[in-house]
Amino acid sequence: MTRAAFLAGLAVLAALTGPARAAGLEVIVEGAEPGPGEVYVTLCQGGLSEAACPIGRSAPVRGGAERFVFTDVPAGVWAVAAFHDENGNGRLDRTGLGLPLEPYGFSGAVARRARPDFASASFALREPGAAVRIRIARPLPRR
Repeated sequence: MTRAAFLAGLAVLAALTGPARAAGLEVIVEGAEPGPGEVYVTLCQGGLSEAACPIGRSAPVRGGAERFVFTDVPAGVWAVAAFHDENGNGRLDRTGLGLPLEPYGFSGAVARRARPDFASASFALREPGAAVRIRIARPLPRR
């Protein structure tokens, strides 16, 4: 076997046995009420702030479940945040105290009685074909 063939075979073997570099993720968002606006979904890494959620998608609200597919997501620890932007301003509206006014939800075991944290919302994404289901809900009555 030539040295070039050996090195090429070694490179293929390393690619097959190495850690996953990217994965696919399907996010199903339930609970959006039919009406104006869009559902926004973001993938967050390391925190739940806007800066920590660099990958996002949006789609018009049709009612029922909304499906979002993310491809080539780097393997790692992620969380998903979603909200229904009812007034179309591209942001999750909040009260003066910072409480959300529009329906929202997170992956994982995030409770609605306290400020969400990344540790409660996070999950390990290692391989293609992962799926996360999020139920968004209105935290406060409509004004």
